[in-house]
Amino acid sequence: MSLVRGSLFNLYLLILTLVMGVFAFPIRLLNRRDAALGYAKLWSRAVLWGLERLCGIRIVISGQENLPDGPALIASQHQSFFDGFVWMNTVPLPAYVIKKELTSIPLVGPMLILSGMIPVDRSGGSQALRGMMDAVAKAQGAGRQIIIFPQGTRTKPGQAVPLQNGVIALARQATCPILPVVTNSGLFWPHSPWRKYPGTLRVAIGKPLAASLKGRDLIPAISGAWEALCKEHDLPHEAVENSVDLKKDNQ
Repeated sequence: MSLVRGSLFNLYLLILTLVMGVFAFPIRLLNRRDAALGYAKLWSRAVLWGLERLCGIRIVISGQENLPDGPALIASQHQSFFDGFVWMNTVPLPAYVIKKELTSIPLVGPMLILSGMIPVDRSGGSQALRGMMDAVAKAQGAGRQIIIFPQGTRTKPGQAVPLQNGVIALARQATCPILPVVTNSGLFWPHSPWRKYPGTLRVAIGKPLAASLKGRDLIPAISGAWEALCKEHDLPHEAVENSVDLKKDNQ
């Protein structure tokens, strides 16, 4: 059944993206940044609606009271493509830090740029890092909520990997709260693009980290906050090899 669910959802996602991508052309031609973000939010809502209805995945977000009214730096675990959709409608002005390759996707890429997402060339070295820092500072000044994935790539639920040092550079210039976020999204939308598993997908938003954490103490602080949140919300905090077995505990 997981293969059937995944296939139906992929077909839905493909058709949805093609249709909405075509209807986005007027927004792109008029260079309407505000409309682009609203359109991206609509697309994300439709994607998550399909995920719930076609795959039987219930999405529960806790800790939203910890989100500030203005700008924030959201340091989230990254286990699934789901993580790239959920923040679009969880915060008012999201700005994801994304890998540059995503901007090359037909129809989707141009809207990512127009809606204010922040592409980073991961092979660009210090120059790319400076460009990201400038773009993040500008987004923060515009009151946006910046979403970063300090792990640098998708991981298995509970898998511990070294966090990227770029988060330290961003934190040093940040004047907004830094919030840790954990999830179990990889149990339900795993790396396999063809399988989706039903159950309760959880996202837990923690309290802001101490404002004094600007240097290398930040990385262990994020890791420690993630572990504490996972234990508090009964989410995987040790490496999970078989998502099919553990998903039963998260129904």
